[in-house]
Amino acid sequence: MSYFDAASAAPLHPVARQALLASLDDGWADPARLYQEGRRARMLVDAAREAAAEAIGCRADEVVFTSSGTRAVHTGVAGALAGRRRVGRHLIVSAVEHSSVLHSAEVFEADGGTVTRVPVNRAGAADPSGYASALRPDTALAVLQSANHEVGTVQPVAEVAEVCRAAGVPLLVDAAQSLAWGPVEGGWSLLTGSAHKWGGPSGVGLLVVRKGVRFAAQGPVDERESGRAPGFENIPAIVAAVASLRAVRAEAAEEAVRLRELTERIRARVPDLVPDVEVVGDAERRLPGIVTFSCLYVDGEALLHELDREGFSVSSGSSCTSSTLTPSHVLKAMGVLSEGNVRVSLPLGTEEADVERFLAALPGAVAGVREKLGAPAAAAARQGPEEFLVDSLGKRCPIPVIELAKVFGQVPVGGTVRVLSDDEAARLDIPAWCEMRGQEYVGEEPAQRGTAYVVRRVS
Repeated sequence: MSYFDAASAAPLHPVARQALLASLDDGWADPARLYQEGRRARMLVDAAREAAAEAIGCRADEVVFTSSGTRAVHTGVAGALAGRRRVGRHLIVSAVEHSSVLHSAEVFEADGGTVTRVPVNRAGAADPSGYASALRPDTALAVLQSANHEVGTVQPVAEVAEVCRAAGVPLLVDAAQSLAWGPVEGGWSLLTGSAHKWGGPSGVGLLVVRKGVRFAAQGPVDERESGRAPGFENIPAIVAAVASLRAVRAEAAEEAVRLRELTERIRARVPDLVPDVEVVGDAERRLPGIVTFSCLYVDGEALLHELDREGFSVSSGSSCTSSTLTPSHVLKAMGVLSEGNVRVSLPLGTEEADVERFLAALPGAVAGVREKLGAPAAAAARQGPEEFLVDSLGKRCPIPVIELAKVFGQVPVGGTVRVLSDDEAARLDIPAWCEMRGQEYVGEEPAQRGTAYVVRRVS
């Protein structure tokens, strides 16, 4: 089985396993106590904090260990907003942040705050000018991920940090996906990370709050972790998390070159092997191990099951794989195809042979899913009426796009097709289909049920 979902959770690094087992004997006592067992536990925590600070590029007393990366985000966002409440109640985030950031923003809005969501380009990158335009006198905090978790696009953190610094606004950076590859550059104010993203054990997060940043921890607090992460520390897991971070950093430069070549191979060959595919994310400014593509006329969940049967573990941002039946907020913000979406994220040590096996298996898996769904094959155009109505009400992705494609060959140049759909994914996938096919997306029209998406044939 080839595990290609490291962006969700990386396999436990051998160094993490060794450190976890080695610290179990000395890391069980309360590090706040002054007796011998407590002092040994405190030494382990202090050493881990120093090592984490060195890897991040900050002071040791700025580092807090939390129970997860999500908890680090929630604590960091809430604490920074509360600490600057006198300035105002305005928060800035990008439209493609991790759900933990967006959930924090929703809670803030529900409590009376205001949130500006900065749009991204088609590659998934935020523009520093978007943050500059969003800044207001009452802005308390801005948030930007270091790199996107779904498409791998690296964000302009240093430039945005400079914009925020000039306005006196702290910037929180969600660095969960990038910390394995190196420290985050720029004048950021707060930073979060998650150990299971770089091969550490789950249940350990990092929160860094720079000295001078106003911060007020929310909820019940105690004396542990500067009052910012209450509860007894999981010392063996903390030690293992930091040991694995140092280990992956030691091999990061070499592995980055190797994994970048493998993902570039996937980016280049998938469109040649599989027709009607859109590779998404920035082609240059991206993490080494992530590549994402979407396949027309494919049910994402069915494709993931086919690839699983072939021995490949991958993930998807397709609405077809989610319980909400809505497309990934990242793909939606980018305006790219969501149906049949596949994210390949290679863990450290991935073999070239595994990537070649994946490329060999993918065309058959896609073709099999398309055949089951009745996807259209290439056919010569036939003259038909100038207007078609496709009723796809009650049908989920990718069926509305498949039914559009089936009739489009009968539409004369200049003719239109109206696709009736009540599936949220159609709002994203039909315009994406038009762009891939070089046809004109006219727009939406109100309908008695659902929405009518109008497409005009131009070639």
